[in-house]
Amino acid sequence: MNSADSAPALRKRHGNGPVFFVIATVFAVLCAVGWGYSVMNYSGLGGGVYHQVVSYSVPSADEAAITYEVNSRGGADCLITALDDQHVEVGQTRSSVQAGNRMVSTTVDTVRQASTVEVASCREQGSQD
Repeated sequence: MNSADSAPALRKRHGNGPVFFVIATVFAVLCAVGWGYSVMNYSGLGGGVYHQVVSYSVPSADEAAITYEVNSRGGADCLITALDDQHVEVGQTRSSVQAGNRMVSTTVDTVRQASTVEVASCREQGSQD
């Protein structure tokens, strides 16, 4: 049986017109548009606040410094933590950031030598989450 013999069987099963092809194409386009819409409107689990660590340093055993970038619509409250080499928290501080795209530098007082400083979270000012 060659491919010429199987063509009539396909026409019998799916009809002579391109209905099956049109329906499949419409379905694919709708899926692509829906996926694109959901990706464009995704704001993440952290709300409308974006933060990224630029650099950090540990100048002494009782202090750590961090510089980070925050982008928010209405200002943000950020929690900064310092961790030792065993990933135990050795200090923390809160920082308020004005609205817009801002570079922020702050220091954290520590109880012993820190090895890492990170932005634990940033959220919109006034939110209760």
